[in-house]
Amino acid sequence: MEFRENEAIYLQIAAYISEHILLGKWAQEEKIPSVRELAVQLEVNPNTVVRAYEFLQNKDVIYNKRGIGFYTSDDAREKIKAYSRERFLGQELPELFRNMYLLDIKMDELKKRYEQFITENYQSRNS
Repeated sequence: MEFRENEAIYLQIAAYISEHILLGKWAQEEKIPSVRELAVQLEVNPNTVVRAYEFLQNKDVIYNKRGIGFYTSDDAREKIKAYSRERFLGQELPELFRNMYLLDIKMDELKKRYEQFITENYQSRNS
């Protein structure tokens, strides 16, 4: 995983976990990798993964079964969508609109590229 410099690493890890849940790679009520496992996999300090897990616990996306590990909550997908949607609409979309305006990009071009992106990256999800 390559990290961006403009966002805290633990938030990027939380987004990575959330994407896995949204894509169905980690099902609801399923055990997720331990802190150590994920830290090794992503090549980060375990404390950074702990922060990501704490963040997701506070959002009720995952929970800890003491002594056993972390699990996705039964409504994890809905929680992630609600949080991510709010964040996207409030923070990222205004920046996208600003760039579209400055670069004179019209909605029809954006729509075509969005449809192409979905076809190329998520074809199997919609089949």
